[in-house]
Amino acid sequence: MLADRYGLQVSTSSQAACDAYALGVDCVLAGVAGWREHLGRTIESDPSFALAHAALARGLFLEADIKAAREATARARELATRASPREQGHVNAIALALEGKPADSFAATRAHLGAWPRDAMVLAPATGVFGLVGFSGRREREGELYELLSGLAPEYGDDWWFRCVHAFAASESGRLDEGWRLIESSMASNPGNAHGAHIKTHVLHEMGEMRRASDFLEGWMPGFDRRGLMHCHLSWHVALTALALGERERAWEAYRSAVHPGGSWGPPLNVATDTVAFLWRSELAGEPRRPDLWREVQDYALRSFPKAGVPFADVHTAVACVATEDFATLDRVVAEIRDRIAAGKYAPGGVVATIAAGFAAYAKQQWDVAIRLFEEALPETVRIGGSRAQRDLVEHTLIAAYLKAGRPEDARRLVERRIDRRPMVEVEGYASA
Repeated sequence: MLADRYGLQVSTSSQAACDAYALGVDCVLAGVAGWREHLGRTIESDPSFALAHAALARGLFLEADIKAAREATARARELATRASPREQGHVNAIALALEGKPADSFAATRAHLGAWPRDAMVLAPATGVFGLVGFSGRREREGELYELLSGLAPEYGDDWWFRCVHAFAASESGRLDEGWRLIESSMASNPGNAHGAHIKTHVLHEMGEMRRASDFLEGWMPGFDRRGLMHCHLSWHVALTALALGERERAWEAYRSAVHPGGSWGPPLNVATDTVAFLWRSELAGEPRRPDLWREVQDYALRSFPKAGVPFADVHTAVACVATEDFATLDRVVAEIRDRIAAGKYAPGGVVATIAAGFAAYAKQQWDVAIRLFEEALPETVRIGGSRAQRDLVEHTLIAAYLKAGRPEDARRLVERRIDRRPMVEVEGYASA
């Protein structure tokens, strides 16, 4: 039988299908364009190849084409009944996530990896900060993901994809030296890996190396196809690093050309959150409020996520409502969150509502109230998902609230407690926020 790049046998007798499948999988794992074409050729060569339909479903899901993803999932399930036990487990683990059953998917993933630890496409949905672990709502999820990947590391050796996701888990759990070593090894093996470029930027961010991060992105991005999954989010990082370095004209150029709704293609979760995160940070750095941009972002967020239920999106939707002073919509979003909590369908619990109330108090210049709410939320913020660099929005706003309340020593102590990395902006940078 033929085998994939990880040495796992596949139920196709077509060498053309096998080769195109390997290329398509690598594009999905790397977050680059081309997976549709490669997987299309795979299915054309062997329409009954179940794993190709599962990979197609995964790619479609990542690009937020949910209807097409579920159609491909159903086809994969149908074809998997005639495939090997390994491929049946592979399809089931991926399909459960796409069918809206993340807990069942993660349980199936753990069981599957116990038998076939090198099944990278099954492992992939569990990795990253938006994955099955990252969006689990658990406070311990950063350490859990690091331990999961560290246990699998001997199976993958120097594989570029695995080292990339392992680097992210190491960095997000505070192991910056290990994260740097792993991501440098990954990028040396596959310099065009967009997820690798993203993770390298995160490691540099956590190290406080904003100039190095900016220089790296400015050199890497020109060769990146705008159709790639990560283009919008990497452009956000370009804007963020420029803002941190005081290069505000460059920051706004990156935002307008490739981050804001319509500026660049991107999954709605990235667009709705990255836009809010940049606009709020720009104000903390002293930029004036731009009501037209905030209305555009709020409209996009509410259109993309009309009902509360994705905690990471809900936080950013709440911030957009605060910035537009649409407190009626904010109250509606928070009420929906509380209803989901009462129904046991909101993994992070009450932290999102607390964060939303903190931003609302900050906007109303109720500094002491905002400080109390942000201090309460801070230890639980990890539960909303996302990376440390993204969740810093809460911490940075708390620092600003301390300064506005005339409590600079509290602000300084908060910065000094970040012993695992330097702050993105020194405390004095918030003086005009």
